[in-house]
Amino acid sequence: MIKDPGGRGGPVIAVHAGAGALTRKLTEHDRECRAVLLEVLANARRLLEQGVGAVEVARTAVTIMEDFELFNAGRGSALCSDGSVQMSASLMRGVDRAAGAVAGVRHTKNPILGASAVLDSPQVLLIGEYADEYARAHGVEQCANEYFITERQQGNLQRHFGDSPGTVGAVCLDASGLLAAATSTGGVLGQPPGRVGDSPLIGAGNWADRRVAVSCTGDGEMFIRSGASRSIAALIEHGVSLGAATDGALADVAQLGGSGGLIACDSAGAVALPFSTRAMPRGLWRAGTEPVAWVTEPAWRAGGAPEAR
Repeated sequence: MIKDPGGRGGPVIAVHAGAGALTRKLTEHDRECRAVLLEVLANARRLLEQGVGAVEVARTAVTIMEDFELFNAGRGSALCSDGSVQMSASLMRGVDRAAGAVAGVRHTKNPILGASAVLDSPQVLLIGEYADEYARAHGVEQCANEYFITERQQGNLQRHFGDSPGTVGAVCLDASGLLAAATSTGGVLGQPPGRVGDSPLIGAGNWADRRVAVSCTGDGEMFIRSGASRSIAALIEHGVSLGAATDGALADVAQLGGSGGLIACDSAGAVALPFSTRAMPRGLWRAGTEPVAWVTEPAWRAGGAPEAR
């Protein structure tokens, strides 16, 4: 994982596009995936340098990734066993722990915008057709379910083989010191309709408070059972370093038989991007540097040099 020097404050943003196998899709489309990650970071950099807040920046970053059909979120999402697409997303604001999430949406073009619509409502999580209708009523574009279905994912379902990393996410610390986290997913290939993973569940796949922002990806049920993102926040609250807290969360997931990865940023500007799988497309930008993204490169482990390109 990155042992980022950190500690320099904001603004900073980290993004991921799912943890999983080092697939042919990733190796063959390394350039395109890297280009999208760099586009996301460049756009975030522009917004952060203009003084835009962490919530809007994280939401915008995930929106761009939802529109890239090689990532498993929005258009190009993994198909359920019945051939349909059901998507989930969540957004959390660290300063007051406000949260908004949608699960099992079928028509909301960008699920993260549906989650954003819920963010300042009395609710935290809306599901299914009611979440789609709520998003529509709040001006979020709706599409036929067929819009999200791609030939590549239809082929994956027919072969019972998936080559898409699961989930996209962003964590951000803005110039005023506020944190936010956003996560969006198309779920797991061949999942039964109605299945919900960790991405829309606050404290499992997504978390932000005044100390840390976290977005998770991987075996969702294990991240739910371990309460991964909230456990990281609890450890940091009790003085554990960001690196140790994130490593501990993934170790807990592994103890349950799961694997995956996550991105996290703390209030001092330190960043961790650990993963236990073969690959996790990811990227990082902080003030005073150029955006950097990795797609097929392995994780850096303690004892080596920080990832840099």
